[in-house]
Amino acid sequence: MRSPLKSRLGLATVLAFVLALFGLAPAASADPAPAALTFSSSSATTTPGGTVNLSMTITNNKTYDIWFVYQTISPTWLTTQRPDLKYSFTGCSLATPTGAASCSGVGPSDLGGNYGATIPPGQSRTVTLTLQVAADSGCNGNIGFYSYYYAEFSDSSSTSGGPAFTPETRVLCA
Repeated sequence: MRSPLKSRLGLATVLAFVLALFGLAPAASADPAPAALTFSSSSATTTPGGTVNLSMTITNNKTYDIWFVYQTISPTWLTTQRPDLKYSFTGCSLATPTGAASCSGVGPSDLGGNYGATIPPGQSRTVTLTLQVAADSGCNGNIGFYSYYYAEFSDSSSTSGGPAFTPETRVLCA
C-alpha cells in the first residue's frame, strides 16, 4: 500500500518550488532615488593660477516639490594630504531659465540655499562653483571633493544621500 504522506509531501514541494520561482520572488525595483545629486567639471586639469568650474545638479525624482536642500562639500582625504595644493571657491552661480544668477555660500557647510526656489517634480537645479587654484600652489596633485545632502519634500518626507564625489582636478606644473 502506498503512503499518502509521500505524495502530499511531493506535491507540497513542487508547489513551493513553483511559487518561489514565479510568484514569490522579489521584483526588481527600478525606482530612482527621491532626489539625486551629480557633479561635473569643466576641466580635468588646470595649472597653478587657473580655475575650474564644478557643477552640482540636484534632480527631483518624486511627485512632490523639493522645498529645502541642505548640502555640504569637503575636500577628500587625499586632497587634505597635500597641504601644498592651495585653492579656494571664489564664485557661485545658479543656472536659471533666463541665464546664470549669482548665489551665496560657496561652502563648505551649507550649499543647499544656492539651489534657489522650490524644485518641481521631474526638474533639476544646477549650481556651479568656481574653484580657483592659487598661483603659488603645488602641482602634480589632485583636488577632489565629496558632498552629502538632505532634501525635504512638500509631502513632509525627506531623503539624504552621499557621499557624492566631484571629478578630481589634476593640477599640472606649468
